[in-house]
Amino acid sequence: MVAICLGALLGGWAWSATTSTQEVLAARADIERGSVIEADDLVSVRINSDSALSPVSAGSLESVIGQRAAVDIAAGSLLTPSSYADATVPSEDMSVVGVALTSSQAPGMELRTGDRVRVIVTPAEGSDAPTGTPSFSEAEIVGVRVSDDTGQLVVDLLVPHGEAATLAAQIATGNVALVLDSRAR
Repeated sequence: MVAICLGALLGGWAWSATTSTQEVLAARADIERGSVIEADDLVSVRINSDSALSPVSAGSLESVIGQRAAVDIAAGSLLTPSSYADATVPSEDMSVVGVALTSSQAPGMELRTGDRVRVIVTPAEGSDAPTGTPSFSEAEIVGVRVSDDTGQLVVDLLVPHGEAATLAAQIATGNVALVLDSRAR
């Protein structure tokens, strides 16, 4: 009898030691970037622990409520610390300017949110190359997607509010190129 009880205890311990789960937060429905996250937007789910994942624990629910979605969060997606923030983008002194780029106007590398770039003003078609350093604007990428209509790469750029109108006018000419700067921080 003692051997049976000891076997059951050892079996239970082995099972619990190899099947570790945790409760984390997931999106109940789609949450758009910039939206204030509310309790109804979230659900607690149990997943197997994995050191490759860094989901937000269900115990953090109260600190997540009221934050803003930093990215689009699809229904069923696990929340991570980088999926929400306490600030909105753009802030009061910043603006977001969109630019649609052809493959010859963008780097061949994948562009990612957070990348630092320069928007270089290029000469019009048939014009001579500039003799000096061309004018440019520095920006941070806050969104990247491919347009379903044109197939062009659409990049949302975060720039100082005072530079946004000039940059938008330069982009509207189509005579711009995007340069990816160092990803080292």
